[in-house]
Amino acid sequence: MKILLSIILTMMVLFVSGCSEMHKEKDDEAQLIADNSSEKIGFWNKQKRGANFMNSKSLPENYKAAKQYNIEFIRLAPDKWAKDHDFLFNDKPDVQPERDFLIGSANEYKGIDEEDFAELKADLDAAYERGSKVVLTVLSLPGNRWRQFNHYENDDRIWKDTKYHEQSAAFWRDLAQRLKNHPAVIGYNLINEPHPETASGFKEFWTEDYREWYNKVENTAADLNALYKTIVNSVRTVDKETPIILNSGLYATPWAFEYLKPINDDKVLYAFHMYEPYEMTSQNKRKGFTYKYPGTVVVGERQTEKLFNKNALEEFLEPVMKWSKQNNIPANRIIVEEFGINRLVEGSNRYIADLISIFNQYGWHWAFYAFREDTWEGMDYQLGNKAPKWEYWEAQENGEKQNREEIEVKNQIWDVLEKELRRE
Repeated sequence: MKILLSIILTMMVLFVSGCSEMHKEKDDEAQLIADNSSEKIGFWNKQKRGANFMNSKSLPENYKAAKQYNIEFIRLAPDKWAKDHDFLFNDKPDVQPERDFLIGSANEYKGIDEEDFAELKADLDAAYERGSKVVLTVLSLPGNRWRQFNHYENDDRIWKDTKYHEQSAAFWRDLAQRLKNHPAVIGYNLINEPHPETASGFKEFWTEDYREWYNKVENTAADLNALYKTIVNSVRTVDKETPIILNSGLYATPWAFEYLKPINDDKVLYAFHMYEPYEMTSQNKRKGFTYKYPGTVVVGERQTEKLFNKNALEEFLEPVMKWSKQNNIPANRIIVEEFGINRLVEGSNRYIADLISIFNQYGWHWAFYAFREDTWEGMDYQLGNKAPKWEYWEAQENGEKQNREEIEVKNQIWDVLEKELRRE
């Protein structure tokens, strides 16, 4: 009898101990999730310096390289992963023109594509394993297929029918439900470079009046603020912690901050892109290289000559600074999500240096475009200011990984970026 009693007592002790351990593990897991959640907005309290990944496929090795250069966050747009190599690299027809990454099809959202999500999840896991933080964005939403996947025409359906607002909100809610506890994800950027203006004929910020235009579209499908409110409310039903990042209108121009309305949410950041003057930064071999920096550039439909130097860049960015002051938005809630210039433009290194100097002056977060992009080399600054070596094109044509040591060169523009990335 004593032996039996002893066995029963021992089993009870083991059971209680086991339950205690199980509870401890669950508590630890819950605490880890809570810690990760509270850290996500805290990540943005101090100025961060990042880069954009917009490659043809998941390239985990780039996370490792980014970490080595002290790139503090990656803005990831995985949309190209849905397209095949010949379409992206060899100007062949798109064999699946109605297929869009994660959302299935921009024509109608019916749920997250499971194969796409598995690919994205594996990439985010790789980022976490290599110590990278990720802002996730998308180039297409329901009713808003990315222009480069839409025969280079704007897809303005989302700005004409609010059913696409609801579908976009459902997509981001579904995605946030799955990613809210992922330790690598420190931001949802709801849509890259929105452009409601194009659906109603507004396209020229140099001469047209934003306030007048917005008064006509407010509370309609073309109201970017209405779209954001719908999506943010939807995301917050499942994820109250992950920061949400909102782009300004007309392809994220600083000037569209004039009509952007702050969201009543202390975990929202606001973003813009900077490629102005576009006539200078987008020069290439086909267009020719007419302009240099600093220098005079002909801008806008009225073909106005304007001198661009650091003072002009500060003037162009002034709307963001004024908006943040008027709305009491601190500098650490502003992100320059993209900025860059074709590396072959004369003075490109000075352009990058002047922009970063301004961003640092205001204390804004920034992410240059782009780090080791594999579909286009115009802004792959590690290649310097000359055409890539033959190894680059050979690897591209064969769909192979490029040996970076063979194609990178020491150059002034990368020196500027590397110095800023390593700055304490």
